[in-house]
Amino acid sequence: MTESTGSSTAVADIALSGLSKDFIGAAGQLSILRNVDLSLNRGDALAVTGPSGSGKSTLLYIVGLLDELTAGRIEILGSDPTSMSESELAKFRNEHLGFIFQDHHLLPQCTVLENVLIPLLAGKGVADADEKRARDLLTRVGLADRVTHRPAQLSGGERQRVAVCRALINQPEILLADEPTGNLDRATADAVGDLLLELSREQNVLLICVTHSTELAGRFPQHMELRDGRLEPVS
Repeated sequence: MTESTGSSTAVADIALSGLSKDFIGAAGQLSILRNVDLSLNRGDALAVTGPSGSGKSTLLYIVGLLDELTAGRIEILGSDPTSMSESELAKFRNEHLGFIFQDHHLLPQCTVLENVLIPLLAGKGVADADEKRARDLLTRVGLADRVTHRPAQLSGGERQRVAVCRALINQPEILLADEPTGNLDRATADAVGDLLLELSREQNVLLICVTHSTELAGRFPQHMELRDGRLEPVS
């Protein structure tokens, strides 16, 4: 079994032990993840690379409580998600996890500010302090003059920066990014990658990013590779 080189404490914020994921198809059982061990805490930033189909997104979705493991154990922020109901999982995700995807998934009919505030609508609702935080985040990523724009009026890099702000609006402990620069040109991808790392440090967020980009992964203090279902450190 493989172990991460992440920081270790008595109880890690993300703790995977012997995690495996299988799919059953027409050709039989396919093992995507095999005995994955991983231990990470707030402040850690890990990039996961690997060939297409290696299970990078599957691993991220299991950590993000969007998919179920086949075997092993998972603890997120000291909780066992396998014991939670669907409603409990949804509440836990909304309160503690932030997601950034390759496609920004912004609502085209909403303004930039409204898109950032959307995660709050599923929880406590939007207060004045929340709107101030949203505006502060947008200012931090250089979009203070875009708050009333709609996604169609933004560049690809600008839309992805809005998605980063949306992921951070609930002040999550864990930020999960799935190919966040995959649809961007090289210069914009570099800028978004740097921004992710800067904000994760500033907010003391645990960041996991899965990516095909070795350039992006090389910016991360921790880099692991998924190959043949196993997670191995990249030296």
